[in-house]
Amino acid sequence: MYAKSPLLNFWHSLHHIASHAVITLIAVAIAFSLPKGASYILFNWWPRMQEDARGLLYTEIAFAALLVLVMNLVKLAWDYRGRARISDIASLVYAQESGDWLTRWVKDNKIKQLPWKRDLTIKAVTGYGTFAADDSVMRTIIDDCYELRVMLLDPYGASAEAYAAAHTDPQATLAEIRREVAASIAALRRLQGPGKTIALKFYDEAPFWKLVFIGHHVWVRCCHGTRDADKFPEYVFALQPDKPMRGFFPAFYTDFLNQWSDPRYPEYLFESDELVYRNSTGGEVRRVPYLRQEGNAADVMPQSTILLPA
Repeated sequence: MYAKSPLLNFWHSLHHIASHAVITLIAVAIAFSLPKGASYILFNWWPRMQEDARGLLYTEIAFAALLVLVMNLVKLAWDYRGRARISDIASLVYAQESGDWLTRWVKDNKIKQLPWKRDLTIKAVTGYGTFAADDSVMRTIIDDCYELRVMLLDPYGASAEAYAAAHTDPQATLAEIRREVAASIAALRRLQGPGKTIALKFYDEAPFWKLVFIGHHVWVRCCHGTRDADKFPEYVFALQPDKPMRGFFPAFYTDFLNQWSDPRYPEYLFESDELVYRNSTGGEVRRVPYLRQEGNAADVMPQSTILLPA
């Protein structure tokens, strides 16, 4: 440990002396600012305390301790007020770090209490925990929604291979990613029906955020470089209708819309099991069959490409 300089020790002692003096002056000021209290102190309490020095000392210590406690509470309230304002500016309405059953239960209740859950927008790595897992807290919400937009990592793209390469067993991780994406596709296919619009696109870039948009709320969790995203905190940001550009909700939503409209990322067709590439105006450019099975490189490459007019 580093030794403190004499000057630093002097200022430290002076700080304590000054704090004690200020507290004493505040206590006296409070006492004498109350007419009845001042009369009692001057004519009853003070004469008796002059005869009982120990009682006077105890009373002063107790009152000073009480005053310190009150001042600390005021400081805490002021600090929390500042934090609340920061959260308000960022539009942060909820955050959780644990992944235990209690946290999942609280999250499930919060999702069910949201006023609007008819359209969902989701960006994830494989989407397995959201669509296919038995313990998914989103299951009931997804079943009831009318419109669902999903972006998943292309399991056969270069980014998926790079993402898997960052793990201990790249081959096993890549195979698991492909199985989970296949399970998510199957779950989304089962959700199709009258009155439901389900759109799925694949992105090919390093995944960083898992985003779930429910109405005017977005659930955000970092998923960069790990398959165990639950170890990262989860944040919920809300859109402020009176100040729509305030907070992080518009930033995340704009980022998602930019990727969703990016012509590099194809749309998956559930009816024909194809990937459709479109141009910047939404016109169809080409289709690639998504008939990819686990196996060697020849099995997972597109077998043909259908070129269409731009």
